[in-house]
Amino acid sequence: MPQDFEPLKSVTTAQMRAQIRACAYRGHTAGLGGKTLQANLAILPEALALDFMRFCQRNPKPCPLVGVSDTGNPMLTTLGADIDVRTDVPAYYVYRDGTLSETVHDLGALWRDDFVTFALGCSFTFEHALQEAGFDLWHIAQNTTVPMYASNIATVPAGPFQGPMVVSMRRIPNDRLDEVVAISRRFPLAHGGPVHMGDPAEIGIADLGRPDWGDPAPEAPGTTPVFWACGVTPQAAIMHARPEICITHKPGHMLITDIADDAETPIFTL
Repeated sequence: MPQDFEPLKSVTTAQMRAQIRACAYRGHTAGLGGKTLQANLAILPEALALDFMRFCQRNPKPCPLVGVSDTGNPMLTTLGADIDVRTDVPAYYVYRDGTLSETVHDLGALWRDDFVTFALGCSFTFEHALQEAGFDLWHIAQNTTVPMYASNIATVPAGPFQGPMVVSMRRIPNDRLDEVVAISRRFPLAHGGPVHMGDPAEIGIADLGRPDWGDPAPEAPGTTPVFWACGVTPQAAIMHARPEICITHKPGHMLITDIADDAETPIFTL
């Protein structure tokens, strides 16, 4: 396990973002940030922003919209103090014409005056509550990225944006399934309750050992695979829409905000 991961579990959100901004930490953010909302990102030219906002509004389960920037402004002032989307995410994916082009750790050279940033809630947010309730989350314990899969659950199209719902998976003890549903439902800004439990084939997943994003998690006796809607869903829609350029977080590498994880309305105030 990298030496820089464990100590970061106890730092403040401002300290965590400072480490990321300085490129001192480039790993996943599961288990970090304390009891604050983590967010997926999608950064698009303004010409596509309205269609993408419609896509989020029509698909609130995988795309719970928690913040939108002003055009050309890299600061997300409604989500925290001094959040700069050009520097405050550990790793970014750059898509060109719908194809993943590169992974970068800073957007300074790529930033444009017509960019609009969308922040979407992330299931990492409710993992703190699961851990407090005694759930063992394998990907956090092993410092890996949660497995994510493209499902056969269709999203509602908006303009050029459409595609399958992406889901994240965690193995939950069979006798605690009702409990994990009740806990995650308390976090609607972070995808809320699961979309499926049990046989992955029912939602179009052929092999849990081969996730489309993230790292595979081993089978565990006495557990059931539980699937939550995932904020990587827009990346599948972006690949279909094929915009000239789009920037997202690298799956598992989130923006850590200053919003409380149980907030009903994601507006930051000093």
